[in-house]
Amino acid sequence: MSRGRGKRLSADLKARVALEAAKGHKTASEIAQEYQVHPTQISQWKRQLLDGLPDLFEAGQSRKEPTTEEVTAPLYEEI
Repeated sequence: MSRGRGKRLSADLKARVALEAAKGHKTASEIAQEYQVHPTQISQWKRQLLDGLPDLFEAGQSRKEPTTEEVTAPLYEEI
């Protein structure tokens, strides 16, 4: 027998669950019961959240909005 795929959960729900787990107000078992997911899955999402946070802030600092001139210059070159 082949194993079927489980239910697909939105990224928004995963983020909400991981954030709630990271806050630490409830146990993983309580959160799992509330959202009907396995506690191990919650731990994985929490780890992904915590591992990805430094990258989020690094990307935000190096990102800059392009100026109008930078956006329009290639368009004028095409004309």
